[in-house]
Amino acid sequence: MRGILGFKRLRLKIWRRCTLLFFLCWAGCWLLGSTFLFLVHRSVFSERCTDEKSHRMLARLCLDYRKGALTGDLCEDLCVAQKLVYKQCLYYDRGKKVIRADWKGQPVILKSKKEIFSSYQSLRLLDEVETQDVPETELLLMVALEVKNVLGLELSNNTMGPLWTRRRGLHWKAQVASMWSLLQQEEYIYFSLLQDVSKHVLRVIGSCGHFYAVEYLTAGHARHKTIFPLEDAVGPSFTGTKSKVKAITDIALSFLDMVNHFDNDFSHRLHLCDIKPENFAIRNDLTVVAIDVDMAFFEPKMRDILEQNCTGDEDCNFFDCFSKCDLRIKKCGAERANNNLQVICDKIFRHWFSPNLSGPTISFPLQLQLQKAVHECAKPGPKDLTQHQQTSLHSLSELYHLLQASQRELQKATL
Repeated sequence: MRGILGFKRLRLKIWRRCTLLFFLCWAGCWLLGSTFLFLVHRSVFSERCTDEKSHRMLARLCLDYRKGALTGDLCEDLCVAQKLVYKQCLYYDRGKKVIRADWKGQPVILKSKKEIFSSYQSLRLLDEVETQDVPETELLLMVALEVKNVLGLELSNNTMGPLWTRRRGLHWKAQVASMWSLLQQEEYIYFSLLQDVSKHVLRVIGSCGHFYAVEYLTAGHARHKTIFPLEDAVGPSFTGTKSKVKAITDIALSFLDMVNHFDNDFSHRLHLCDIKPENFAIRNDLTVVAIDVDMAFFEPKMRDILEQNCTGDEDCNFFDCFSKCDLRIKKCGAERANNNLQVICDKIFRHWFSPNLSGPTISFPLQLQLQKAVHECAKPGPKDLTQHQQTSLHSLSELYHLLQASQRELQKATL
């Protein structure tokens, strides 16, 4: 009996030692691997969003301004008058720099796709001739070609106003170089071209070299119960349950307005391929605004992106924009198989209009209808694209009708 107990104790000691040895080996391998990754990918860690790096970046911008290499309508306020003041680094994402600043007491956002002005492709024309001698029509043609290259759109000269302002003088060369750096940034082109014709994009306030400033709005967040922090955007009056439900209803209607607007009000449909709460914000009047359009494409560019080689439908997925694979020719279809509304229903409306968020402020039958409509809207559409478009139009119309009915119920409840 003692022999058996002794054997069991010995086996237990061996097991414990083996377990400890295994743990030490695992920890050593993990530490070695982490060190290796740090040494190989040190550049990843250097992209951390820090105040020190942001100040250094803006100081470099102002140095280039003083040297006469770049200019812009905000350079004087940033580099001399101190009316544009750095506040906070928001993030560095895939090279893009996003900084919060105050301009004359108002919060703004500074953006640039790259850190250093010289990182942008220069305009050879500036080195070859005196810029002032270049005909205006030639410069406009170059702007139009760059826009076509970036967005896939052909623009006439009379639509270039937001992108090109005719100026002559000592700093003409710096103005053209600065403009050229901005034209290499898709977001800047979108915001500049659309701000006068759309209330659903950010307003461009000005620029300095390759940095441009846009209005500051509080972005949404998936973990926030109402997605958008209503108290920050609208004020403390939206703290009550009825007020929040009314605000969500108004915001949902604004999303539908935006979908309809992007589908029908431009020469080509505008596709949003990265739909998430963080890429949208709301103004004080609860208008939805697209604040990150790096992954937005007009129809011609969208078709070029989707039309790729494939072996199955999964090869035809470009973020939130899907196509279908034609297995006969092993090519993705050029036409998008889903749409903006479907993705918004799936990623945003589901959060609002789910059984878990039901409340007494809207009648139960109407809540059920909304939940069902959102569920149907978010489902993948029929394979036939014409039928899919008809289904989408039906969903848009039904959601409009149900949300407007919700507005009426909420209005009656407040009387």
